[in-house]
Amino acid sequence: MNRFTSLLVAIAALVPMVLNAQVDRSQAPEPGPAPEIVLGDYTTEKLENGLTLIVVENHKLPRVSYRLTLDVDAIYEGGRAGYTSMAGSLMRAGTSTRSKAEIDEAVDRIGASFGTSGFGMNGRCLVKHSETLLEIMSDVLMNPTFPEEELEKERKQTLSGFASSATDANQISGRLARAMTYGLKHPYGESSNETTVKAITRGDLMEHYAKVWKPNVAYLVVVGDITPSKAKEQAEQYFGEWRPNEVNRERFARPVPPPGNRVCFAPVPGAVQSVIDITFPVYLKPGHPDVVAVSVMNTMLGGFFGSRLNQNLREDKAYTYGARSSIGPDKLVGRFSARASVRNEVTDSSLVEFLAEIRKVVESPAPDSTLQFVKNYLNGSFALSLERPETIARFALNIDRYGYPADYYATYLARLDAVSIEDVQRVARTYLRPDNMNITIAGSRDIADGLAQFASSGQVEFFDPFGEPLKDLDPAPEGMTAMDVFNAYYAARGGAGKLDKLKGLKSTGTMAAGPMELVMEEAYYNGGAGYNRISAGGNVMQDSRFDGTKGSESAMGQVTPMDDDKVLDSKRNYDVLDFLHLVDYGLSAELLGIDLIKEMPQYLVEIRRDGAVAESHWFGVESGLRTRTVRTESTPRGDMSLTIDYGAMTEAKGLLFEGEMTMKTGSQEMKMTINDIEVNPKIDAENYSID
Repeated sequence: MNRFTSLLVAIAALVPMVLNAQVDRSQAPEPGPAPEIVLGDYTTEKLENGLTLIVVENHKLPRVSYRLTLDVDAIYEGGRAGYTSMAGSLMRAGTSTRSKAEIDEAVDRIGASFGTSGFGMNGRCLVKHSETLLEIMSDVLMNPTFPEEELEKERKQTLSGFASSATDANQISGRLARAMTYGLKHPYGESSNETTVKAITRGDLMEHYAKVWKPNVAYLVVVGDITPSKAKEQAEQYFGEWRPNEVNRERFARPVPPPGNRVCFAPVPGAVQSVIDITFPVYLKPGHPDVVAVSVMNTMLGGFFGSRLNQNLREDKAYTYGARSSIGPDKLVGRFSARASVRNEVTDSSLVEFLAEIRKVVESPAPDSTLQFVKNYLNGSFALSLERPETIARFALNIDRYGYPADYYATYLARLDAVSIEDVQRVARTYLRPDNMNITIAGSRDIADGLAQFASSGQVEFFDPFGEPLKDLDPAPEGMTAMDVFNAYYAARGGAGKLDKLKGLKSTGTMAAGPMELVMEEAYYNGGAGYNRISAGGNVMQDSRFDGTKGSESAMGQVTPMDDDKVLDSKRNYDVLDFLHLVDYGLSAELLGIDLIKEMPQYLVEIRRDGAVAESHWFGVESGLRTRTVRTESTPRGDMSLTIDYGAMTEAKGLLFEGEMTMKTGSQEMKMTINDIEVNPKIDAENYSID
């Protein structure tokens, strides 16, 4: 057993300031030497089966945590991408002795937390329950069964997630950036999709488990109110029977930066912001002498709130809420990333500033004051992290995993202090590639053509949400127009003629909003007037009224008259055949072609106002029914993209109405279900009267 003690940096204490001394607050204080920083103790030991045990004692609270980590290479999954993550999720879905429900109940009974992933598991509990938790963890580790029924549940949930993220620019941007940096044939670059998830079998999960879950490539990190001897006793009791075996190391093609700057664009219907990610692969191994200088360089560029990128794009230009960059070591291959979400209309201007700041770091030395400011920030962040015993555990894991010197972290502050302006310049020139970058953007198709100026080729390359080259839409039948699609839509619902004869319609639905259930009531009368009301617990939260010519909106008792634009929107909202009357609302429609949603062919129709895309609608080629809408909504927080996916239809008097709608805006997702529809109801005019 090796016990690491004296992991500390002894630096002269800060000279106390004389209390009565005059302070010049117009100048930043001169940096002083760092205070003495003590890194906590830990123990490390390898068990007979090869499992490495790391223990960090912390007796402040009667709690203990166990984290099992596999030190294996990432896995390229190819046509079954997603099985590693799914195997991790389903490890705790049942064992040879317990069902998933029994595992969940056992964990809840002791007030513990327990989770699994593709390359590890973790648990946390009170010390008095540690034996129970370890018995559960051991059972899941040694005896997973990956039940078929749980696999199908997980598959369904994953596919549902794909549907909800189909128009999420942030998620699309992340996938695109990784695909362009590493390539789709690399484990860091591939993404799971509907096709790969549907191809995953129980055999794939069991094969993954059998291939990589071995103690000789595993670390058990124990943190909390426990002694090293007790932790060793527990590890041998619960994990000692875990049998070792050789684990093959994966080999992959070496990703390289592009020969010139590329502009890679993923269109996102209805996007009101562009998500920019400028990226390329970086080869910087953990423990490399440049790691600290690279950290300083990146922090200066975009690593914290006071960085150049954030000050430029947020504080100066107001293009974004935040701009950041990142670069770090990876034993396989890392990447540089500079990213921000910006308004559509300033996407090109934002790219100008991004590229200028990256080039500035490479070509122009930073002032000494900037360097010291960044060092102070990193110094403080490091010192604060030492307050958490989990930090010491992470340090210990890295020292063993990457072969760092025992004093690697103890000497961090000294190495940070030694970084010079010349070092920052040198690593910027070594690791940044201002002329060989993937400029990836997820956003509205309207802005794409204006971005060709940033590509060395003068061309924008288009990709789908999963990083595959974007295929052109299949053409619609010759001569077919958007109006033909609309007529088919109304025909599928019972006929435009029957809908047009309606004297009124009233619908009631429910929607879950966190712990609350919202009740929605909407009605229109005589093709012109109507109201929309949202309530919770019997209390009206929002009331919108329209009498055919004017309207008002009331929220929490505050009444606001509708402006001209909202009056026009209300007229359309209460027009049961609105798609046939678009010109009356200042709109035009174009049938773009046939798209695929959930592998089903859909007519894609764009609706424009003043030449700009206002809405996109998808209609089933076979069914004629609408399946998805993406449009821009004005909110107090600014314009936001709203995606509505339509589910089951509801029938009333021989007519079909959209009865299930899943609405997603940003990270929020809500499902509305129509519970009741009345055709030609009696509606009291007081419901929509403005007076």
